[in-house]
This record gives sequence, C-alpha cells and structure tokens, in this order.
Amino acid sequence: MTNIINLWFAAPLVVSVSLVYAATRHEDGGAILHHALRVAGWIVSFMAIIFGILWMVSSQVS
Repeated sequence: MTNIINLWFAAPLVVSVSLVYAATRHEDGGAILHHALRVAGWIVSFMAIIFGILWMVSSQVS
C-alpha cells in the first residue's frame, strides 16, 4: 500500500516539468497549457510503458 501512495509524488513532478518545458517553447498562456497537456501525456505514457516492462521482468524473475 505504501508503494502506491508514493506514486502520488510523481503527479506534481509531471505537472511542473511539463509546464516549465511548455513555457520555454511558447509565450501565450493558452499555447503553454495545450503544450503542457501534450507533454504530460507523453511523460505519463513513457512512465507507464517503463512500469509495464519492469513489472513483466520482475514477475518472470520471482
């Protein structure tokens, strides 16, 4: 249960990284939010793929 709670620490990190990255690319607020949502989607997708790979590897080992 503790490991699942620790995943919530990733949410503010994903939000802040995607907002900062989008703000370096655009000056308009709407464009920043649109780009930040796309970047956050990419980050979460990448994290989910890596999690799936690690989960499959760890289930085969044990």
